[in-house]
Amino acid sequence: MKCPLPACMQSLVGRLASSNKKTINILRNVDGILKPSRMTLLLGPPSSGKSTLMRALTGKLDKTLKVSGSITYCGHTFEEFYPERTSAYVSQYDLHNAEMTVRETLDFSRRCLGVGARYDMLAELAAREREAGIKPDPEIDAYMKATAVQGQQTNIVTDLTLKVLGLDICADMPIGDEMIRGISGGQKKRVTTGEMLTGPARALFMDEISTGLDSSSTFEIVKYIRQLVHVMNETVMISLLQPPPETYNLFDDIILLSEGYIVYHGPRDNILDFFEAAGFRCPERKGVADFLQEVTSKKDQQQYWYLDQQQYRHVSVPEFAQRFKSFHVGQQMLKELQIPFDKSKTHPAALTTNKYGQSSWESIKTVLSREQLLMKRNSFIYIFKVTQLIILGLMAMTVFLRTKMPYGHISDGGKFFGALTFSLITVLFNGFAELQLTIKMLPTFYKQRDFLFFPPWTFALVTIILRIPVSLMESAVWVVLTYYVMGFAPAPGRFFRQLLAFFGTHQMAMGLFRFLGAVLKSMVVANTFGMFVMLLIFIFGGFIIPRGDIRPWWIWAYWSSPMMYSQNAISVNEFLSSRQTLKHLSKHPQ
Repeated sequence: MKCPLPACMQSLVGRLASSNKKTINILRNVDGILKPSRMTLLLGPPSSGKSTLMRALTGKLDKTLKVSGSITYCGHTFEEFYPERTSAYVSQYDLHNAEMTVRETLDFSRRCLGVGARYDMLAELAAREREAGIKPDPEIDAYMKATAVQGQQTNIVTDLTLKVLGLDICADMPIGDEMIRGISGGQKKRVTTGEMLTGPARALFMDEISTGLDSSSTFEIVKYIRQLVHVMNETVMISLLQPPPETYNLFDDIILLSEGYIVYHGPRDNILDFFEAAGFRCPERKGVADFLQEVTSKKDQQQYWYLDQQQYRHVSVPEFAQRFKSFHVGQQMLKELQIPFDKSKTHPAALTTNKYGQSSWESIKTVLSREQLLMKRNSFIYIFKVTQLIILGLMAMTVFLRTKMPYGHISDGGKFFGALTFSLITVLFNGFAELQLTIKMLPTFYKQRDFLFFPPWTFALVTIILRIPVSLMESAVWVVLTYYVMGFAPAPGRFFRQLLAFFGTHQMAMGLFRFLGAVLKSMVVANTFGMFVMLLIFIFGGFIIPRGDIRPWWIWAYWSSPMMYSQNAISVNEFLSSRQTLKHLSKHPQ
């Protein structure tokens, strides 16, 4: 217990299935201590609760789960600090921006996560060195100062992480996805690990980081993390499904989880003794990690029974968990759990009390630079949208070429009205691309939001700001091409008012489709429901059915349709021009 960052676990987690009202217990009576300067391997068959345990320790449990018990860091409960920032959870899913390079991805995570207490610790270390008359090594001093610099585009921490994870050979390659050629699946897994290693968290929880990696790469990554643990006094738990023997031997402690029970939690050197006391022995040529995951299985357990003089009897997982409490390692752990941790011994830098690693202004600048980069990499989409507008504009110019309203034929104003409505529909539909763009970035956004990379409102604000020039350019292209050729009122004021109306309409359309994408989350559902929403907007927009013909019980939909306001704005701008008024007066002189 004499350690700066232990994690004491006493939790029971269950999920209530809404379909059949059946309670599923994921974790049962989990007790244990994670100590610094020791690396813990979390073993267990699939669906044993490994990911749930890690999420519980990092404060990232699903809100629908029912939890009892408590988890403390250095004696402090989750209400006293931010576990999401004090610890780092490396997910088993690789969610990244496909257009960004490996270096850009790690630089972004490093800037968002911040330097934490590195600067304060460096200042305290410098003061102690001065008091003791110690002159630090120049290279080490320069390295420590470089790691404490915050907000820089590039940093030595990124370069070191790239080198250690073997990503320096692909640092400037895009990560890629199904449509963009990028790095391999194993390299993506390393990027997922590197994202959290660039941050200042002192407790690392890594979930299935070996997925997609060969045994040599897994060994190198775990070996680096082991050095980090012992040199920097870190607390690390790593979940691996089938670690090779050389990787297994790098760990200090083992947690064996099965059916939601902690079967064993203690030093690696004592785990085989525990199972031999229960009557099971690992064969010489059998990997210890494979043996540990099979010995608790009902179908595989019998082959490891070595007491020939006794008849084999199946030992269930709950019985193993109960036997561990009477094992000397389990008894020692229970004694330590009974002694409360002295909070006064906790260094202020051990726990993070700030929700985010940057100030709001710095977060805006960081997210803004990332979004500008993504817009540059996706420039083809915006070029294609403008090209599409130009082609449609040329077609509309030939169809509505010099539209005129002859004297005495006010009914011919329908030509103008049709031209205005067609322009409005074109501008509305040009914002439809936001639906796909929003759904594509949602998984990465949710991951970064949950890991407290930045406040969600900063991302929303930056998205709105960056779409203003795009919206203004697309609206200007359409109005410049069509306004005078179609024969609208030639007054400059009318021209700019129509441009303003189309700009507002385009902003509304992009906001609407971003909202639908964020709510519906599925491309198929969003496309289907998006078209349904557009039809509702059209049918109550006042063009297909005039306001006077709409039934009283549907009039609320007319006032709710954003197209109605845009249609009225551009119609008033055109039909109240002095040209149209003079034409009407010349037919009826006073």
